[in-house]
Amino acid sequence: MASVVVKLGSSIVADLRGEVRLEVLGPVCEAVAARHLAGDSVLLVTSGAIARGIRIMDLPSRPAAMSELQAASAVGQGPLYRVYDELLAEHGVPSAQVLLTFFDMSARTHYLNARHTLRKLLDWRVAPVINENDTTTTDEISFGDNDFLAAQVAILVGADRLVLLTDTDGVHTSDPARDSSAQLVSEVASPSALEGLEIGFSASPLGSGGMRSKVLAAEMATAAGIPATIARGTDPEAVRAALAGEAAGTRFAPQSGRVSSFKLWLRYAKPSHGALTVDEGAERALRDRGTSLLPVGIVGVTGDFGVGDAVEVRPAAGAGSAARPIGKGIVNYSSEELRRIQGMKSERVRELLPRAAPEAVHRDYFVLD
Repeated sequence: MASVVVKLGSSIVADLRGEVRLEVLGPVCEAVAARHLAGDSVLLVTSGAIARGIRIMDLPSRPAAMSELQAASAVGQGPLYRVYDELLAEHGVPSAQVLLTFFDMSARTHYLNARHTLRKLLDWRVAPVINENDTTTTDEISFGDNDFLAAQVAILVGADRLVLLTDTDGVHTSDPARDSSAQLVSEVASPSALEGLEIGFSASPLGSGGMRSKVLAAEMATAAGIPATIARGTDPEAVRAALAGEAAGTRFAPQSGRVSSFKLWLRYAKPSHGALTVDEGAERALRDRGTSLLPVGIVGVTGDFGVGDAVEVRPAAGAGSAARPIGKGIVNYSSEELRRIQGMKSERVRELLPRAAPEAVHRDYFVLD
């Protein structure tokens, strides 16, 4: 039996006035119940709490101030979940509200606790209805309209499929709203296949995501070996097919050479607190030989960070791959310490910091970009 993460964007959950679209959520919950009856486990990741709060409070438009966004989310969160709970209960599917924050994804202990909780709910045959806890977060409210969260949840539980429901049929060769000749891209073998296409942000005044964030979420999932589908959530047949793993919308193939869950967490969930610039020799060693980063290869330190924080690793100006970062890793030194020892050989580092680790970033805690 399969486990499926289904993400519903704001444009699917609520109309432009912020009213819940029961004519859309009803068939979606019916399709979820059908998969539940077939023995699958389904996790719903929903947007729309802010949109619902805006409507309940009769606000003229989506607020710009963070405090107002958080307050709107607090107002809308409960009523939105009740809709899901009632619709699923009509089909005999028990549900549970789960609120996650970016911190739950970025702190390893919290990440594992969230995994245990979600897996237990699935063991109990309960459908989790997941949303970000917008009332206590900051930057996340404007990030990806929960697409990022849906991909993280799929990776977190080791899902068999990620389905991203939106208000279009999938990814097109150009913007179908402006180009009548735009063609649906039905299969994406690798992320590079979409290079050069016009993939934009949300046009909805109530949402914050868009096709670009959905493509990124699909890329994140497929890097973990999880196939992803972007499909029209207002088409009951497309929803049914996508949840069943059948052809619908745009399907993204899982990538070979699966990355460990830890490195996926490091790449996508743990935020960077600074950057290390390295010389060409260190860049080649990291890219080509998969070695650890030693202090001798560091030529610059940016930001303030502590031991155990994640940092971006960048090539020096003029290096062969200067156009893009090398990767991200967890540091064994603080920024203050690294500024003291950058460029030094290991023997000299041991003289200054006798108890320090030999590596600035160990290869087991580093992931290439």
